[in-house]
Amino acid sequence: MSWQTYIDDHLMCEIEGGGQLKAAAIVGHDSSVWAQSTNFPKFNAEEIKPILIEFNDPGHLAPTGIFLGGTKYMVIQGEFGAVIRGKKGSGGITIKKTNKALLFGIYDEPVVAGQCNLIVERLGDHLIDQDL
Repeated sequence: MSWQTYIDDHLMCEIEGGGQLKAAAIVGHDSSVWAQSTNFPKFNAEEIKPILIEFNDPGHLAPTGIFLGGTKYMVIQGEFGAVIRGKKGSGGITIKKTNKALLFGIYDEPVVAGQCNLIVERLGDHLIDQDL
């Protein structure tokens, strides 16, 4: 299965109850884009570095927030070493770390945080099981 298929079929899929994520991407730990939705924000590698640090040093992003494509998200609860979650207005972001990549899901109404978390984290767990 191609990386783009993971985006198209698993992250940007129709969500039960209607709607879909606003944008999604799979990005290597080196900041290289493996696949992304057409509307995923353009970002630079400098925005990925603090995200990777947060996975090993929780609380690192709390004072500054998560920046992606110039958009700032307030850091909310996550799971140490596995998931970072952020909020901006009625939307937000979920970032799941696998062995080799970061999965990004960005959502806005009518999608809610729990739906985004479920989609991103389920695929992330599958990729971890595959040692990816």
